[in-house]
Amino acid sequence: RLVPAWLVLANTLYLIGKENDAERAFLRAIELDPKNEDALYSLGRLYYQQNRFEVAVAQLQRVLALNPKSYKAWDNLGLCYEALGREDDAIRHFLKALELVYKDHRDYDWPYANLANLLLKRGENEKAFQLASEAAVRNPASARNFFLAGKALSRLEKLDLAVKWLKQSIELDPTYPDPRYLLGQVFMKQGLQEAAQREFAAFEEVRAKASRRRR
Repeated sequence: RLVPAWLVLANTLYLIGKENDAERAFLRAIELDPKNEDALYSLGRLYYQQNRFEVAVAQLQRVLALNPKSYKAWDNLGLCYEALGREDDAIRHFLKALELVYKDHRDYDWPYANLANLLLKRGENEKAFQLASEAAVRNPASARNFFLAGKALSRLEKLDLAVKWLKQSIELDPTYPDPRYLLGQVFMKQGLQEAAQREFAAFEEVRAKASRRRR
């Protein structure tokens, strides 16, 4: 009947890919302590990862009912609504997360990057760059943050700057394929055919290795 033990078990099961068992362990923890914020949030994240977005929304809303300042719940609700195609709701939740982390959680970068990614889909590239660059300031170890900033710059036709951000993304995580492909595209725009082909080849190699690891 020890809730912390059930949470450790649930998280361990999730990490080794036994998601159904992890779900049962989270539910057991919640049964024992219906107001356990960590258990409710973690189960919501699990549902999101399983593409069960509607039940993830309901679960994360339970977190906010207990703690309206749960910036992680606001952020992840934004992801859920984005996945459901409800972009206005997603933006509203991301912005609330930004409000909560702006001063009090200076090292939390996720809502900045997540909103930047959504705005890139909407073609709002200047705003996306501002958010992605702030995410990179908050977490300079994240390859994704630098990739998103580079992507925004490439769309703004600021190609030399895009190259710098994309190269930093690759340096931070050489196994991350996306910045390599985009860097190849930027080199093509700059007329650097040989450099572009090197990046495209590197992209294919990294992607193939990632696919083998998944199998």
